[in-house]
Amino acid sequence: MKLRLKITLAFLMFAGGALAQVPALERVEPAFWWVGFKNPKVQLIVHGDRIAGSTVSLNYPGVKLTAVHKVENSDYLFLDLTISTTTRAGKFPITFKKAGQKDLVYNYELKTRNSTPQWAQGVTSKDLIYLLMPDRFANGDPSNDVVPGMLETGLHRDSMYSRHGGDIQGLINHLGYLKDLGVTTIWMTPEIENDEPHASYHGYAVTDYYKIDPRYGTNELFKTYVNKSHAIGLKVIKDLVHNHIGTESWLIKDMPMKSWVHQWPKYTNSNFRDAAVMDPHGAAADKKQMLDGWFDRRMADVNQSNPYVQNYLTQNHIWWVEYAGIDGFRLDTYPYNDPVYMADWAKKIKAEFPHLSIFGETLVWSVANQAYFTQGNTVNRGFDTQLPGITDAQIKDAITEALNGKEGWTDGVNRLYNIVAQDFMYQDATRNTIFLDNHDMSRFYSNVNEDFTKFKSGIAMLLTMRGVPQMYYGDEILMKGYSNPDGLVREDFSGGWAGDKKDKFTAAGRDKKENEAFDFVRTLANYRKNTTALQTGKLMQYIPRNGIYTYFRYDAQKTVMITYNGDEKDAVLDTEYFNERMAGFNGGVNIITHEKLANLKQVAIPAKTALIIELTK
Repeated sequence: MKLRLKITLAFLMFAGGALAQVPALERVEPAFWWVGFKNPKVQLIVHGDRIAGSTVSLNYPGVKLTAVHKVENSDYLFLDLTISTTTRAGKFPITFKKAGQKDLVYNYELKTRNSTPQWAQGVTSKDLIYLLMPDRFANGDPSNDVVPGMLETGLHRDSMYSRHGGDIQGLINHLGYLKDLGVTTIWMTPEIENDEPHASYHGYAVTDYYKIDPRYGTNELFKTYVNKSHAIGLKVIKDLVHNHIGTESWLIKDMPMKSWVHQWPKYTNSNFRDAAVMDPHGAAADKKQMLDGWFDRRMADVNQSNPYVQNYLTQNHIWWVEYAGIDGFRLDTYPYNDPVYMADWAKKIKAEFPHLSIFGETLVWSVANQAYFTQGNTVNRGFDTQLPGITDAQIKDAITEALNGKEGWTDGVNRLYNIVAQDFMYQDATRNTIFLDNHDMSRFYSNVNEDFTKFKSGIAMLLTMRGVPQMYYGDEILMKGYSNPDGLVREDFSGGWAGDKKDKFTAAGRDKKENEAFDFVRTLANYRKNTTALQTGKLMQYIPRNGIYTYFRYDAQKTVMITYNGDEKDAVLDTEYFNERMAGFNGGVNIITHEKLANLKQVAIPAKTALIIELTK
């Protein structure tokens, strides 16, 4: 028995040694590409055992191998290909030769670009975005709940930091619900692979840029999701993370070079101070720590000044648009990225997809800080960021202050008036995404202390203000929770799992107040969908008086008056103050109640209530 074991081990050692001498081609990314891009160049990253010792060749009409780059790690090669405008779609071999060893061959494919009109159509102020976390929305395929071999295999719905089993099929199953609600665009938190040992459900620690997380589905299913969304008039936003990468990524565990991520003598967090990026008096050390410090111990800070990293990220994002036909990008942690690279990235994305929409997450503390990152603000920067819009946290805070605060020179409703008055800082404020809450902060209904009147007023302002409105999943059914800890704002949508006691995707599963909230959102969202004045119309606002804030959205078709009483007492609004905008109108319709208002000279407004009135002549 011992002799037989020794022979077996000797054979395995010999076989292992022999195999180690033959390089294994583990990855080629992007795995395929397309003909017809404006940029004729593509850089392939090739990963395999000692692949750098190979001689590379290819032979295909219109494709030229212009450079082969060896880097610090001998398990990598970077191949520069140039694709001429006359190149036809097709497959061709890329051969890796090494003396005394069998050739390795990768059959590369160039595809024809998609010409579907709905491909990369863009998201604008005409839309309403619905943000959801796929793990927490609906479980449509229980067979992928646990995937053997992944680092986090448990499924624990009673734990806010474990996976709950939601997936892309679950979202597909409820597209009709979103369409009925009045949503026009869906934004999922990142759905690509996050193979981390803990809290991998959120999606912001990517471990494979080219692969949908198998617990959510497959690349093919993601493409199906986009196609099914487009088929019923819904658009799709993809959430991108440029700044950091999960430490379990193959790119980190076997880095091409040390400079793939920012290295520090000891672990160093970002200081999370966006002001350090723009401060004309700031210390270089503070700016470096802001931009190069790690976001978390499990999220390595990507070195975007590295040209190989730049090519890899930019090509990956182009790949996903062309592969799936998504309509927009949301850029996570935008202020933490290398600003010069991000400007170059945006130019290259826009060159290939001119209608694709882009907005960056900027959870900062003033309008000036937000505007600093947007397109057109070149003062003291020397370049244009090319970023069309941002997540407008200042509008969010101002609406909450208008609902909860007491009137003061810059408090209460005056906060909202003053924030909107600063739109001159943006090239175009209508490209900003406005919101009341998201996956990183307390839910809106909790922020207004579960006051239903305030809830409706906040939704009314969100869906009538300038910009691109975004709702967080469950807002429409009064989901609540505070962000400390974060998990409490990421609960499951009841009804998305087999066996849930209540199915809140249906009226029968919701209670009376939840249905009232749902109906309010649906009525207003669908009115907005059919009212260009609220989508692309101009905005005129008036200085608040006696705690009442009034603004108008208008175009050649309609004029809509929005007025909000931020006081604790009911009031009667004298509209003579608004003659500049109301001249020629003698009546109106409350678009929520459908009540006709024959006399607009004085309008009764209950405390903390917003009225939306379509003016009539």
